[in-house]
Amino acid sequence: MRALVTGSDGFVGRWLCPHLREMGDEVIEVTMHDADITDGPAIAALIESGAPDAIYHLAGLANVAESWVTPARTFEVNATGTLHVLDAARRMARRPTVLLVSSAEVYGIVTPEQLPIGEDSPLRPVTPYAASKVAAEYLGVQAHLGFELPVVRARPFNHVGPHQAAAFVVADLARRIALAEQKGDRTLSVGNLTPRRDFTDVRDVVRAYRLLVAHDAAAGEVFNVCSGRAVSVGDLAARLLELAGANLELVTDPDLVRAVDVPVLLGDNQRLHAATGWSPQIDLDDTLKDVLAEARAAI
Repeated sequence: MRALVTGSDGFVGRWLCPHLREMGDEVIEVTMHDADITDGPAIAALIESGAPDAIYHLAGLANVAESWVTPARTFEVNATGTLHVLDAARRMARRPTVLLVSSAEVYGIVTPEQLPIGEDSPLRPVTPYAASKVAAEYLGVQAHLGFELPVVRARPFNHVGPHQAAAFVVADLARRIALAEQKGDRTLSVGNLTPRRDFTDVRDVVRAYRLLVAHDAAAGEVFNVCSGRAVSVGDLAARLLELAGANLELVTDPDLVRAVDVPVLLGDNQRLHAATGWSPQIDLDDTLKDVLAEARAAI
């Protein structure tokens, strides 16, 4: 399979591209330096010249907190950028399968009775980032229904692992712990510790993405990519401290608390499992150890 990956230099792309090659695929990497995802003609030219069998559309802005500051830019990149990819794909003589990577943030705030969250749950975006992802998804729905473009939508819940930017909770906590160890600090600044999230190792996530692209019946459908287990940020911080052997007091920093934080995101992965046989293989502790080791090496 000839696969084109947008955002190949991002966190997930750095794991997806090697995985695709290991599976025997030919990979065309499109980085942020190759073309601006909001430049329609440039994106069309890259896709036309690449002539892929599949497009993994990873390019986008993924920082939820930052989307409150730059909502227009977030929408332009995530929604309009997706429109350009879909438009170029549907104009190909041989139309590729397009995997659109959305986010569990589109579900918004759910009640305990609605957990775990299935793909048929209502979409209630509460952040500009989530709204941009809803828009991108429905552009995919329109491309599939209106142009018969084989579009698969993936809704990953929190995915973590080495190479993730420090703006995300696990990488940030690991970096802060490594810095505290170096400085001999006794406290660790943290944000809101109460939210519970469904964490999956990025290496398991990229396996799911390829399985979905290879599964013909997935076109037109949407799939949660998640572990099916929710862990609070507080428990995550405590586990990282335990794995690090660090005795640090957690101190809440108001500057690290988001304006709006969804209390719980816990997903149901049964549709994905039924369609592809996928299930997570990497234990969360192993993921945390790898992230912590990377943070210490960087310090």
